[in-house]
Amino acid sequence: MVSINSSSQPSRPAPANNAASASSIILIVLAALALVIGAIYLLRTNPSSGTWPQSYDPTGKWWLSTIVASLPVIVLLSAMALVRLKAHIAAAVGLLTALLVAIAIYHMPLRLALTTTVYGAGYGLFPICWIILPVIFLYQLTVKTGRFQQLQHSLTNITDDGRLQLLLIAFALGAFIEGAGGFGAPVAVCGAILISLGFRPIHAAGLSLIANTAPVAFGSLGIPIVALHGVTGQDVLVLSKVIAVILVPFCLLIPFWLVWIYAGFRGMLEVWPALVVAGGVFGLTQWLMATYTGPGLVDIAAATATMVALVVFFRFWKPKRILNAKGEDITADVRTRSSQSAAATFKAWLPWLTLSVVVFVWGIPDFSHWMDAKTSIAIPVAGLHNVVQRVPPVAAVPSSEAAIFNLNWLAASGTGILVAAVLAGFLMGLGPFSLARAFAHTLFSVRFTLMTIASMLALGFVMRYCGLDATLGLAFARTGALYPFFGTLIGWVGTATTGSDTASNVVFGSLQQVTARQLGISQVLMASANSAGGVMGKMIAAPSIVVASTATETYGQEGTILRFVFWHSLALAALMGVFVFLLAYTPSFAGLVAK
Repeated sequence: MVSINSSSQPSRPAPANNAASASSIILIVLAALALVIGAIYLLRTNPSSGTWPQSYDPTGKWWLSTIVASLPVIVLLSAMALVRLKAHIAAAVGLLTALLVAIAIYHMPLRLALTTTVYGAGYGLFPICWIILPVIFLYQLTVKTGRFQQLQHSLTNITDDGRLQLLLIAFALGAFIEGAGGFGAPVAVCGAILISLGFRPIHAAGLSLIANTAPVAFGSLGIPIVALHGVTGQDVLVLSKVIAVILVPFCLLIPFWLVWIYAGFRGMLEVWPALVVAGGVFGLTQWLMATYTGPGLVDIAAATATMVALVVFFRFWKPKRILNAKGEDITADVRTRSSQSAAATFKAWLPWLTLSVVVFVWGIPDFSHWMDAKTSIAIPVAGLHNVVQRVPPVAAVPSSEAAIFNLNWLAASGTGILVAAVLAGFLMGLGPFSLARAFAHTLFSVRFTLMTIASMLALGFVMRYCGLDATLGLAFARTGALYPFFGTLIGWVGTATTGSDTASNVVFGSLQQVTARQLGISQVLMASANSAGGVMGKMIAAPSIVVASTATETYGQEGTILRFVFWHSLALAALMGVFVFLLAYTPSFAGLVAK
Protein backbone atom coordinates (compact mmCIF):
# COMPACT_ATOMS: atom_id res chain seq x y z
CA MET A 1 0.00 0.00 0.00
CA VAL A 2 0.97 3.64 -0.15
CA SER A 3 3.13 4.27 2.90
CA ILE A 4 2.48 7.54 4.67
CA ASN A 5 3.39 8.86 8.08
CA SER A 6 3.36 12.19 9.84
CA SER A 7 6.95 12.94 8.94
CA SER A 8 6.16 12.53 5.25
CA GLN A 9 8.71 9.75 4.91
CA PRO A 10 7.75 6.35 3.57
CA SER A 11 7.45 3.74 6.29
CA ARG A 12 8.90 0.28 5.93
CA PRO A 13 6.13 -2.19 5.09
CA ALA A 14 5.24 -4.70 7.77
CA PRO A 15 6.16 -8.35 7.17
CA ALA A 16 3.47 -10.07 5.17
CA ASN A 17 1.24 -12.46 7.04
CA ASN A 18 1.37 -15.88 5.41
CA ALA A 19 -2.36 -16.53 5.74
CA ALA A 20 -3.26 -13.10 4.38
CA SER A 21 -0.84 -13.52 1.47
CA ALA A 22 -2.27 -16.95 0.68
CA SER A 23 -5.85 -15.66 0.78
CA SER A 24 -4.88 -12.74 -1.46
CA ILE A 25 -3.34 -15.09 -4.02
CA ILE A 26 -6.41 -17.34 -3.89
CA LEU A 27 -8.73 -14.38 -4.42
CA ILE A 28 -6.73 -13.11 -7.37
CA VAL A 29 -6.65 -16.60 -8.94
CA LEU A 30 -10.40 -17.04 -8.41
CA ALA A 31 -11.11 -13.60 -9.90
CA ALA A 32 -8.96 -14.38 -12.94
CA LEU A 33 -10.63 -17.80 -13.30
CA ALA A 34 -14.08 -16.23 -13.13
CA LEU A 35 -13.14 -13.75 -15.85
CA VAL A 36 -11.79 -16.53 -18.07
CA ILE A 37 -14.91 -18.68 -17.60
CA GLY A 38 -17.15 -15.67 -18.23
CA ALA A 39 -15.21 -14.72 -21.36
CA ILE A 40 -15.42 -18.30 -22.71
CA TYR A 41 -19.16 -18.37 -22.04
CA LEU A 42 -19.72 -15.05 -23.78
CA LEU A 43 -17.62 -16.06 -26.77
CA ARG A 44 -19.37 -19.43 -27.17
CA THR A 45 -22.91 -18.01 -27.07
CA ASN A 46 -24.47 -15.79 -29.65
CA PRO A 47 -25.54 -12.30 -28.61
CA SER A 48 -29.28 -11.71 -28.48
CA SER A 49 -30.61 -9.93 -31.54
CA GLY A 50 -33.80 -8.79 -29.78
CA THR A 51 -34.49 -6.43 -26.91
CA TRP A 52 -35.10 -6.99 -23.23
CA PRO A 53 -37.56 -4.55 -21.61
CA GLN A 54 -36.92 -3.77 -17.97
CA SER A 55 -39.48 -4.57 -15.30
CA TYR A 56 -39.69 -2.33 -12.27
CA ASP A 57 -42.09 -4.33 -10.11
CA PRO A 58 -41.19 -8.00 -10.62
CA THR A 59 -42.88 -9.19 -7.39
CA GLY A 60 -46.21 -7.46 -8.07
CA LYS A 61 -45.89 -5.50 -4.83
CA TRP A 62 -43.96 -2.27 -5.18
CA TRP A 63 -42.77 -2.23 -1.57
CA LEU A 64 -41.42 -5.78 -1.82
CA SER A 65 -39.75 -5.02 -5.15
CA THR A 66 -38.13 -1.98 -3.53
CA ILE A 67 -36.72 -4.10 -0.70
CA VAL A 68 -35.40 -6.68 -3.19
CA ALA A 69 -33.86 -3.96 -5.38
CA SER A 70 -32.03 -2.47 -2.41
CA LEU A 71 -30.44 -5.77 -1.35
CA PRO A 72 -27.15 -5.35 -3.28
CA VAL A 73 -26.52 -1.94 -1.73
CA ILE A 74 -27.55 -3.12 1.74
CA VAL A 75 -25.28 -6.17 1.49
CA LEU A 76 -22.33 -4.12 0.19
CA LEU A 77 -22.58 -1.39 2.85
CA SER A 78 -23.31 -3.86 5.66
CA ALA A 79 -20.36 -6.02 4.65
CA MET A 80 -18.06 -3.00 4.93
CA ALA A 81 -19.60 -1.11 7.88
CA LEU A 82 -21.00 -3.89 10.09
CA VAL A 83 -19.22 -7.13 9.22
CA ARG A 84 -16.04 -5.13 8.44
CA LEU A 85 -14.95 -7.22 5.50
CA LYS A 86 -12.12 -5.96 3.34
CA ALA A 87 -13.42 -3.81 0.53
CA HIS A 88 -12.55 -6.22 -2.28
CA ILE A 89 -14.35 -9.07 -0.51
CA ALA A 90 -17.37 -6.89 0.32
CA ALA A 91 -17.53 -5.73 -3.31
CA ALA A 92 -17.48 -9.31 -4.56
CA VAL A 93 -20.30 -10.27 -2.17
CA GLY A 94 -22.34 -7.24 -3.22
CA LEU A 95 -21.80 -8.03 -6.90
CA LEU A 96 -22.88 -11.64 -6.41
CA THR A 97 -26.03 -10.41 -4.63
CA ALA A 98 -26.82 -8.06 -7.52
CA LEU A 99 -26.40 -10.87 -10.06
CA LEU A 100 -28.65 -13.23 -8.07
CA VAL A 101 -31.38 -10.60 -7.77
CA ALA A 102 -31.08 -9.62 -11.44
CA ILE A 103 -31.26 -13.21 -12.74
CA ALA A 104 -33.62 -14.86 -10.23
CA ILE A 105 -36.06 -12.01 -9.46
CA TYR A 106 -35.84 -9.61 -12.40
CA HIS A 107 -35.39 -12.46 -14.93
CA MET A 108 -32.46 -10.82 -16.65
CA PRO A 109 -30.95 -13.31 -19.15
CA LEU A 110 -27.75 -14.87 -17.86
CA ARG A 111 -25.66 -13.77 -20.82
CA LEU A 112 -26.98 -10.23 -20.53
CA ALA A 113 -26.15 -10.12 -16.83
CA LEU A 114 -22.62 -11.42 -17.36
CA THR A 115 -22.00 -9.03 -20.25
CA THR A 116 -23.14 -6.14 -18.07
CA THR A 117 -20.78 -7.29 -15.33
CA VAL A 118 -17.80 -7.33 -17.69
CA TYR A 119 -18.77 -3.92 -19.10
CA GLY A 120 -19.05 -2.42 -15.60
CA ALA A 121 -15.75 -3.93 -14.49
CA GLY A 122 -14.08 -2.56 -17.60
CA TYR A 123 -15.45 0.92 -16.89
CA GLY A 124 -14.14 0.61 -13.33
CA LEU A 125 -10.65 -0.08 -14.63
CA PHE A 126 -10.89 2.62 -17.29
CA PRO A 127 -11.37 5.49 -16.71
CA ILE A 128 -11.88 5.30 -12.91
CA CYS A 129 -8.81 3.31 -11.86
CA TRP A 130 -6.81 4.99 -14.62
CA ILE A 131 -7.24 8.23 -12.64
CA ILE A 132 -6.41 6.78 -9.23
CA LEU A 133 -3.24 5.01 -10.37
CA PRO A 134 -1.35 8.06 -11.73
CA VAL A 135 -2.46 10.25 -8.78
CA ILE A 136 -0.94 7.78 -6.31
CA PHE A 137 2.08 7.48 -8.61
CA LEU A 138 2.63 11.26 -8.45
CA TYR A 139 2.25 11.23 -4.69
CA GLN A 140 4.88 8.50 -4.31
CA LEU A 141 7.28 10.44 -6.53
CA THR A 142 6.96 13.48 -4.26
CA VAL A 143 7.67 11.33 -1.21
CA LYS A 144 10.64 9.71 -2.94
CA THR A 145 12.20 13.07 -3.79
CA GLY A 146 11.43 14.78 -0.47
CA ARG A 147 9.09 17.30 -2.09
CA PHE A 148 6.21 16.23 0.13
CA GLN A 149 8.15 17.26 3.23
CA GLN A 150 8.85 20.62 1.61
CA LEU A 151 5.15 20.98 0.81
CA GLN A 152 4.29 20.33 4.45
CA HIS A 153 6.75 23.04 5.49
CA SER A 154 5.28 25.44 2.95
CA LEU A 155 1.73 24.90 4.17
CA THR A 156 2.63 25.36 7.83
CA ASN A 157 4.23 28.66 6.84
CA ILE A 158 0.81 29.79 5.58
CA THR A 159 -0.91 28.70 8.79
CA ASP A 160 -0.13 26.36 11.67
CA ASP A 161 -3.80 25.85 12.49
CA GLY A 162 -5.22 22.50 11.36
CA ARG A 163 -8.69 23.95 10.89
CA LEU A 164 -7.43 26.52 8.43
CA GLN A 165 -5.24 23.96 6.67
CA LEU A 166 -8.36 21.85 6.27
CA LEU A 167 -10.15 24.76 4.59
CA LEU A 168 -7.26 25.53 2.28
CA ILE A 169 -6.55 21.95 1.21
CA ALA A 170 -9.64 19.73 1.54
CA PHE A 171 -12.18 22.42 0.64
CA ALA A 172 -10.46 24.83 -1.77
CA LEU A 173 -7.67 22.77 -3.39
CA GLY A 174 -9.95 19.74 -3.53
CA ALA A 175 -12.57 21.77 -5.39
CA PHE A 176 -9.97 22.85 -7.95
CA ILE A 177 -8.93 19.25 -8.63
CA GLU A 178 -12.59 18.18 -8.78
CA GLY A 179 -13.28 20.87 -11.34
CA ALA A 180 -10.33 19.88 -13.49
CA GLY A 181 -10.45 16.09 -13.22
CA GLY A 182 -12.87 14.65 -10.67
CA PHE A 183 -13.41 10.88 -10.43
CA GLY A 184 -11.79 10.57 -6.98
CA ALA A 185 -8.63 12.55 -7.74
CA PRO A 186 -9.34 15.34 -5.17
CA VAL A 187 -9.91 12.83 -2.37
CA ALA A 188 -6.69 11.00 -3.19
CA VAL A 189 -4.52 14.11 -3.43
CA CYS A 190 -6.00 16.01 -0.48
CA GLY A 191 -6.09 12.97 1.78
CA ALA A 192 -2.39 12.36 1.19
CA ILE A 193 -1.50 16.03 1.80
CA LEU A 194 -3.52 16.16 5.04
CA ILE A 195 -1.71 13.11 6.38
CA SER A 196 1.63 14.72 5.58
CA LEU A 197 0.56 17.61 7.83
CA GLY A 198 -0.17 15.26 10.71
CA PHE A 199 -3.89 14.55 10.34
CA ARG A 200 -4.98 11.12 11.49
CA PRO A 201 -5.51 8.83 8.48
CA ILE A 202 -9.20 8.14 9.12
CA HIS A 203 -9.85 11.87 9.65
CA ALA A 204 -7.92 12.73 6.49
CA ALA A 205 -10.00 10.25 4.49
CA GLY A 206 -13.38 11.16 5.97
CA LEU A 207 -12.87 14.92 5.95
CA SER A 208 -11.63 14.87 2.35
CA LEU A 209 -14.79 13.01 1.36
CA ILE A 210 -17.07 15.49 3.15
CA ALA A 211 -15.25 18.49 1.71
CA ASN A 212 -15.61 17.08 -1.80
CA THR A 213 -19.33 17.78 -2.03
CA ALA A 214 -20.17 21.30 -3.15
CA PRO A 215 -17.98 21.13 -6.31
CA VAL A 216 -19.18 17.70 -7.51
CA ALA A 217 -22.14 18.92 -9.59
CA PHE A 218 -19.75 21.08 -11.68
CA GLY A 219 -16.87 18.59 -11.60
CA SER A 220 -14.76 17.49 -14.54
CA LEU A 221 -15.42 20.76 -16.37
CA GLY A 222 -19.20 20.47 -15.98
CA ILE A 223 -19.65 16.95 -17.40
CA PRO A 224 -22.49 15.98 -14.96
CA ILE A 225 -24.60 18.93 -16.12
CA VAL A 226 -23.84 18.31 -19.78
CA ALA A 227 -24.99 14.70 -19.27
CA LEU A 228 -28.15 15.91 -17.50
CA HIS A 229 -28.88 18.16 -20.48
CA GLY A 230 -28.44 15.18 -22.78
CA VAL A 231 -31.16 13.07 -21.12
CA THR A 232 -33.62 15.87 -20.29
CA GLY A 233 -33.24 18.32 -23.17
CA GLN A 234 -33.22 21.23 -20.71
CA ASP A 235 -30.98 24.19 -21.55
CA VAL A 236 -27.47 23.75 -20.12
CA LEU A 237 -27.24 27.33 -18.88
CA VAL A 238 -30.63 27.09 -17.14
CA LEU A 239 -29.65 23.82 -15.45
CA SER A 240 -26.33 25.37 -14.42
CA LYS A 241 -28.10 28.39 -12.93
CA VAL A 242 -30.69 26.40 -10.97
CA ILE A 243 -28.11 23.93 -9.60
CA ALA A 244 -26.01 26.88 -8.43
CA VAL A 245 -29.04 28.38 -6.67
CA ILE A 246 -29.62 25.09 -4.83
CA LEU A 247 -25.95 24.76 -3.88
CA VAL A 248 -25.23 28.31 -2.65
CA PRO A 249 -26.46 27.70 0.94
CA PHE A 250 -24.44 24.50 1.09
CA CYS A 251 -21.28 26.19 -0.18
CA LEU A 252 -21.62 28.38 2.91
CA LEU A 253 -22.56 25.49 5.19
CA ILE A 254 -19.92 22.88 4.24
CA PRO A 255 -16.89 24.78 5.69
CA PHE A 256 -18.71 25.17 9.03
CA TRP A 257 -19.82 21.53 8.97
CA LEU A 258 -16.31 20.35 8.10
CA VAL A 259 -14.57 22.20 10.91
CA TRP A 260 -17.32 21.33 13.39
CA ILE A 261 -16.71 17.61 12.74
CA TYR A 262 -12.97 18.08 13.10
CA ALA A 263 -12.66 20.50 16.02
CA GLY A 264 -16.06 20.61 17.72
CA PHE A 265 -18.52 23.49 18.06
CA ARG A 266 -16.18 25.72 20.06
CA GLY A 267 -13.32 25.10 17.66
CA MET A 268 -15.63 25.99 14.77
CA LEU A 269 -16.77 29.27 16.32
CA GLU A 270 -13.16 30.34 16.91
CA VAL A 271 -12.48 30.42 13.18
CA TRP A 272 -15.87 31.60 11.90
CA PRO A 273 -14.40 34.57 9.97
CA ALA A 274 -12.27 32.23 7.88
CA LEU A 275 -15.26 29.93 7.33
CA VAL A 276 -17.34 32.85 6.08
CA VAL A 277 -14.55 33.89 3.70
CA ALA A 278 -14.13 30.36 2.34
CA GLY A 279 -17.82 29.57 1.91
CA GLY A 280 -18.78 33.07 0.81
CA VAL A 281 -16.13 33.47 -1.87
CA PHE A 282 -16.66 29.94 -3.17
CA GLY A 283 -20.46 30.18 -3.21
CA LEU A 284 -20.58 33.64 -4.79
CA THR A 285 -18.03 32.78 -7.50
CA GLN A 286 -19.75 29.48 -8.22
CA TRP A 287 -23.12 31.21 -8.62
CA LEU A 288 -21.75 33.98 -10.84
CA MET A 289 -19.85 31.61 -13.13
CA ALA A 290 -22.72 29.10 -13.32
CA THR A 291 -25.28 31.81 -14.07
CA TYR A 292 -23.39 33.78 -16.69
CA THR A 293 -20.88 31.39 -18.30
CA GLY A 294 -22.29 27.89 -17.86
CA PRO A 295 -20.87 24.86 -16.01
CA GLY A 296 -17.45 24.39 -17.63
CA LEU A 297 -15.10 26.52 -15.50
CA VAL A 298 -17.28 26.97 -12.40
CA ASP A 299 -15.24 24.88 -9.94
CA ILE A 300 -11.86 26.01 -11.22
CA ALA A 301 -12.77 29.69 -10.92
CA ALA A 302 -14.48 29.30 -7.54
CA ALA A 303 -11.64 27.23 -6.06
CA THR A 304 -8.92 29.56 -7.34
CA ALA A 305 -10.72 32.61 -5.95
CA THR A 306 -11.18 30.85 -2.60
CA MET A 307 -7.53 29.82 -2.30
CA VAL A 308 -6.32 33.33 -3.10
CA ALA A 309 -8.82 34.88 -0.67
CA LEU A 310 -7.81 32.52 2.15
CA VAL A 311 -4.06 33.00 1.69
CA VAL A 312 -4.49 36.80 1.73
CA PHE A 313 -6.89 36.63 4.69
CA PHE A 314 -4.49 34.48 6.73
CA ARG A 315 -1.84 37.21 6.41
CA PHE A 316 -4.01 39.62 8.39
CA TRP A 317 -5.99 37.34 10.69
CA LYS A 318 -5.37 34.31 12.85
CA PRO A 319 -7.45 32.62 15.57
CA LYS A 320 -6.78 33.19 19.26
CA ARG A 321 -6.16 29.49 19.77
CA ILE A 322 -3.97 27.49 17.43
CA LEU A 323 -4.84 23.81 17.03
CA ASN A 324 -2.48 21.42 15.31
CA ALA A 325 -3.51 18.73 12.85
CA LYS A 326 -4.48 16.38 15.69
CA GLY A 327 -6.71 19.03 17.27
CA GLU A 328 -4.27 19.76 20.13
CA ASP A 329 -3.92 23.30 21.47
CA ILE A 330 -0.40 24.52 20.59
CA THR A 331 -1.00 28.22 21.23
CA ALA A 332 1.37 28.34 24.21
CA ASP A 333 4.12 26.42 22.47
CA VAL A 334 7.17 28.31 21.40
CA ARG A 335 7.08 27.84 17.67
CA THR A 336 9.98 28.99 15.60
CA ARG A 337 8.76 29.36 12.08
CA SER A 338 11.70 28.78 9.82
CA SER A 339 11.69 30.84 6.70
CA GLN A 340 11.47 29.20 3.32
CA SER A 341 12.78 30.87 0.21
CA ALA A 342 10.53 31.54 -2.73
CA ALA A 343 12.57 29.03 -4.74
CA ALA A 344 12.06 26.31 -2.12
CA THR A 345 8.33 27.04 -1.97
CA PHE A 346 8.09 26.85 -5.73
CA LYS A 347 9.91 23.49 -5.73
CA ALA A 348 7.53 22.15 -3.08
CA TRP A 349 4.47 23.08 -5.10
CA LEU A 350 5.94 22.28 -8.52
CA PRO A 351 4.56 18.71 -8.83
CA TRP A 352 1.05 19.83 -7.87
CA LEU A 353 1.22 22.94 -10.03
CA THR A 354 2.26 20.70 -12.89
CA LEU A 355 -0.71 18.44 -12.18
CA SER A 356 -3.13 21.38 -12.07
CA VAL A 357 -1.86 22.94 -15.29
CA VAL A 358 -1.75 19.71 -17.30
CA VAL A 359 -5.18 18.51 -16.12
CA PHE A 360 -6.63 21.94 -16.87
CA VAL A 361 -5.14 21.89 -20.39
CA TRP A 362 -6.40 18.31 -20.86
CA GLY A 363 -9.89 19.52 -20.04
CA ILE A 364 -10.00 22.49 -22.43
CA PRO A 365 -12.98 21.62 -24.65
CA ASP A 366 -11.29 22.27 -28.01
CA PHE A 367 -8.18 20.30 -27.10
CA SER A 368 -10.20 17.51 -25.49
CA HIS A 369 -12.47 17.22 -28.53
CA TRP A 370 -9.44 17.14 -30.83
CA MET A 371 -7.88 14.27 -28.85
CA ASP A 372 -11.23 12.48 -28.79
CA ALA A 373 -11.63 12.78 -32.54
CA LYS A 374 -8.09 11.60 -33.30
CA THR A 375 -7.55 8.76 -30.85
CA SER A 376 -10.76 7.60 -29.16
CA ILE A 377 -12.18 4.19 -29.99
CA ALA A 378 -15.91 3.62 -29.39
CA ILE A 379 -16.59 -0.08 -28.82
CA PRO A 380 -20.29 -1.12 -28.79
CA VAL A 381 -20.68 -3.93 -26.26
CA ALA A 382 -21.96 -6.90 -28.24
CA GLY A 383 -25.08 -8.40 -26.75
CA LEU A 384 -25.78 -5.39 -24.53
CA HIS A 385 -25.72 -2.25 -26.68
CA ASN A 386 -29.34 -1.19 -27.40
CA VAL A 387 -30.64 -4.51 -26.05
CA VAL A 388 -31.97 -3.29 -22.69
CA GLN A 389 -35.02 -1.06 -22.93
CA ARG A 390 -36.07 1.56 -20.38
CA VAL A 391 -39.86 1.79 -20.39
CA PRO A 392 -42.47 4.14 -18.89
CA PRO A 393 -42.75 5.54 -16.28
CA VAL A 394 -38.95 5.75 -16.03
CA ALA A 395 -38.71 6.92 -19.63
CA ALA A 396 -41.36 8.94 -21.44
CA VAL A 397 -41.33 6.35 -24.25
CA PRO A 398 -39.55 3.00 -24.54
CA SER A 399 -35.91 3.73 -25.26
CA SER A 400 -32.88 1.51 -25.74
CA GLU A 401 -29.95 1.76 -23.36
CA ALA A 402 -26.65 2.36 -25.09
CA ALA A 403 -23.63 0.34 -24.00
CA ILE A 404 -20.53 1.74 -25.67
CA PHE A 405 -17.11 1.40 -24.08
CA ASN A 406 -15.31 4.63 -24.90
CA LEU A 407 -11.58 3.92 -25.02
CA ASN A 408 -10.48 7.57 -25.09
CA TRP A 409 -7.00 6.57 -24.03
CA LEU A 410 -5.42 9.94 -24.82
CA ALA A 411 -8.24 12.33 -23.88
CA ALA A 412 -8.93 10.57 -20.55
CA SER A 413 -8.19 12.60 -17.41
CA GLY A 414 -6.01 9.75 -16.15
CA THR A 415 -3.71 10.10 -19.15
CA GLY A 416 -3.34 13.80 -18.43
CA ILE A 417 -2.51 13.03 -14.80
CA LEU A 418 0.05 10.43 -15.90
CA VAL A 419 1.67 12.93 -18.26
CA ALA A 420 1.78 15.43 -15.40
CA ALA A 421 3.31 12.84 -13.06
CA VAL A 422 6.03 11.87 -15.56
CA LEU A 423 6.77 15.52 -16.37
CA ALA A 424 6.91 16.36 -12.65
CA GLY A 425 9.22 13.39 -12.11
CA PHE A 426 11.65 14.68 -14.69
CA LEU A 427 11.45 18.18 -13.19
CA MET A 428 12.26 16.67 -9.77
CA GLY A 429 15.39 15.06 -11.18
CA LEU A 430 14.23 11.47 -11.64
CA GLY A 431 15.30 9.43 -14.65
CA PRO A 432 13.24 7.09 -16.85
CA PHE A 433 14.27 3.92 -15.00
CA SER A 434 13.44 5.42 -11.59
CA LEU A 435 10.04 6.48 -12.90
CA ALA A 436 9.39 3.01 -14.35
CA ARG A 437 10.30 1.30 -11.06
CA ALA A 438 8.11 3.72 -9.09
CA PHE A 439 5.18 3.13 -11.44
CA ALA A 440 5.53 -0.65 -11.13
CA HIS A 441 5.59 -0.32 -7.33
CA THR A 442 2.47 1.88 -7.43
CA LEU A 443 0.65 -0.61 -9.63
CA PHE A 444 1.42 -3.42 -7.21
CA SER A 445 0.46 -1.35 -4.17
CA VAL A 446 -3.04 -0.58 -5.51
CA ARG A 447 -3.82 -4.06 -6.87
CA PHE A 448 -6.66 -4.67 -4.41
CA THR A 449 -8.05 -1.21 -5.04
CA LEU A 450 -8.27 -2.01 -8.76
CA MET A 451 -10.12 -5.25 -8.00
CA THR A 452 -12.47 -3.49 -5.61
CA ILE A 453 -13.46 -0.65 -7.93
CA ALA A 454 -13.91 -3.02 -10.86
CA SER A 455 -16.31 -5.12 -8.75
CA MET A 456 -18.19 -2.10 -7.41
CA LEU A 457 -18.69 -0.56 -10.85
CA ALA A 458 -19.83 -3.95 -12.12
CA LEU A 459 -22.40 -3.98 -9.31
CA GLY A 460 -23.58 -0.49 -10.25
CA PHE A 461 -23.90 -1.40 -13.92
CA VAL A 462 -25.89 -4.54 -13.14
CA MET A 463 -28.28 -2.45 -11.03
CA ARG A 464 -28.62 0.09 -13.82
CA TYR A 465 -29.15 -2.24 -16.77
CA CYS A 466 -31.35 -4.63 -14.80
CA GLY A 467 -33.60 -1.80 -13.56
CA LEU A 468 -32.96 -2.12 -9.83
CA ASP A 469 -32.00 1.54 -9.61
CA ALA A 470 -35.24 2.57 -11.34
CA THR A 471 -37.26 0.50 -8.86
CA LEU A 472 -35.67 2.48 -6.04
CA GLY A 473 -36.33 5.76 -7.84
CA LEU A 474 -39.98 4.90 -8.48
CA ALA A 475 -40.47 4.16 -4.78
CA PHE A 476 -39.45 7.75 -4.00
CA ALA A 477 -41.70 9.01 -6.81
CA ARG A 478 -44.77 7.66 -4.99
CA THR A 479 -44.50 10.38 -2.36
CA GLY A 480 -46.82 12.87 -4.14
CA ALA A 481 -46.61 16.42 -2.79
CA LEU A 482 -43.49 15.47 -0.84
CA TYR A 483 -41.73 14.49 -4.05
CA PRO A 484 -39.40 17.53 -4.17
CA PHE A 485 -37.85 16.29 -0.91
CA PHE A 486 -37.66 12.63 -1.89
CA GLY A 487 -36.76 13.41 -5.49
CA THR A 488 -33.62 15.08 -4.17
CA LEU A 489 -32.85 11.85 -2.32
CA ILE A 490 -33.14 9.96 -5.62
CA GLY A 491 -30.04 11.86 -6.76
CA TRP A 492 -28.37 10.98 -3.46
CA VAL A 493 -29.15 7.28 -3.91
CA GLY A 494 -28.10 7.39 -7.56
CA THR A 495 -24.65 8.80 -6.84
CA ALA A 496 -24.18 6.59 -3.78
CA THR A 497 -24.88 3.45 -5.82
CA THR A 498 -23.13 4.36 -9.08
CA GLY A 499 -20.27 6.39 -7.60
CA SER A 500 -20.83 9.20 -10.10
CA ASP A 501 -23.07 12.26 -10.22
CA THR A 502 -22.86 12.01 -14.00
CA ALA A 503 -24.16 8.43 -13.96
CA SER A 504 -26.92 9.38 -11.52
CA ASN A 505 -28.04 12.17 -13.86
CA VAL A 506 -28.07 9.82 -16.84
CA VAL A 507 -30.05 7.17 -14.98
CA PHE A 508 -32.58 9.35 -13.16
CA GLY A 509 -32.71 12.62 -15.09
CA SER A 510 -35.59 11.49 -17.30
CA LEU A 511 -37.49 9.97 -14.33
CA GLN A 512 -37.22 13.26 -12.45
CA GLN A 513 -38.60 15.18 -15.42
CA VAL A 514 -41.48 12.78 -16.09
CA THR A 515 -42.55 12.68 -12.43
CA ALA A 516 -42.30 16.46 -12.04
CA ARG A 517 -44.50 16.97 -15.12
CA GLN A 518 -47.14 14.60 -13.72
CA LEU A 519 -47.17 16.44 -10.37
CA GLY A 520 -47.12 19.95 -11.83
CA ILE A 521 -43.71 20.79 -10.34
CA SER A 522 -40.91 22.60 -12.14
CA GLN A 523 -39.21 20.02 -14.34
CA VAL A 524 -35.92 21.89 -14.48
CA LEU A 525 -35.91 22.19 -10.68
CA MET A 526 -36.27 18.45 -10.16
CA ALA A 527 -33.72 17.62 -12.85
CA SER A 528 -31.34 20.03 -11.12
CA ALA A 529 -32.22 18.60 -7.70
CA ASN A 530 -31.09 15.20 -8.93
CA SER A 531 -27.59 16.54 -9.62
CA ALA A 532 -27.48 18.69 -6.49
CA GLY A 533 -28.71 15.87 -4.26
CA GLY A 534 -26.16 13.58 -5.82
CA VAL A 535 -23.25 15.63 -4.49
CA MET A 536 -24.11 14.46 -0.96
CA GLY A 537 -24.12 10.84 -2.07
CA LYS A 538 -20.60 11.13 -3.45
CA MET A 539 -19.03 10.87 0.00
CA ILE A 540 -20.60 7.44 0.71
CA ALA A 541 -20.14 6.02 -2.79
CA ALA A 542 -18.10 2.87 -2.45
CA PRO A 543 -15.53 3.84 -5.13
CA SER A 544 -14.94 7.17 -3.38
CA ILE A 545 -14.38 5.43 -0.05
CA VAL A 546 -11.92 2.98 -1.60
CA VAL A 547 -10.00 5.84 -3.24
CA ALA A 548 -9.84 7.60 0.13
CA SER A 549 -8.66 4.48 1.95
CA THR A 550 -5.99 3.79 -0.67
CA ALA A 551 -4.60 7.32 -0.62
CA THR A 552 -4.50 7.50 3.18
CA GLU A 553 -3.04 4.05 3.87
CA THR A 554 -6.27 2.84 5.50
CA TYR A 555 -7.19 0.16 2.98
CA GLY A 556 -9.16 -2.47 4.87
CA GLN A 557 -10.81 0.18 7.06
CA GLU A 558 -13.45 1.21 4.55
CA GLY A 559 -16.18 0.31 7.04
CA THR A 560 -14.73 2.76 9.55
CA ILE A 561 -14.60 5.51 6.92
CA LEU A 562 -18.18 4.74 5.86
CA ARG A 563 -19.43 4.99 9.44
CA PHE A 564 -17.51 8.26 9.80
CA VAL A 565 -19.28 9.93 6.86
CA PHE A 566 -22.64 8.16 6.45
CA TRP A 567 -24.82 10.16 8.82
CA HIS A 568 -23.28 13.43 7.64
CA SER A 569 -24.13 12.45 4.09
CA LEU A 570 -27.72 11.60 4.98
CA ALA A 571 -28.23 14.74 7.09
CA LEU A 572 -26.89 17.05 4.38
CA ALA A 573 -28.98 15.30 1.71
CA ALA A 574 -32.09 15.72 3.88
CA LEU A 575 -31.34 19.42 4.40
CA MET A 576 -30.98 19.84 0.65
CA GLY A 577 -34.28 18.01 0.16
CA VAL A 578 -36.00 20.46 2.50
CA PHE A 579 -34.53 23.40 0.59
CA VAL A 580 -35.67 22.00 -2.78
CA PHE A 581 -39.12 21.37 -1.29
CA LEU A 582 -39.35 25.04 -0.27
CA LEU A 583 -38.19 26.17 -3.72
CA ALA A 584 -40.75 23.94 -5.44
CA TYR A 585 -43.65 25.60 -3.67
CA THR A 586 -42.29 29.16 -3.63
CA PRO A 587 -44.19 31.25 -6.21
CA SER A 588 -41.28 33.62 -6.81
CA PHE A 589 -39.08 30.71 -7.87
CA ALA A 590 -41.26 30.25 -10.96
CA GLY A 591 -39.78 33.47 -12.29
CA LEU A 592 -36.30 31.99 -12.23
CA VAL A 593 -37.03 29.23 -14.72
CA ALA A 594 -39.86 28.14 -16.95
CA LYS A 595 -41.73 25.11 -15.77
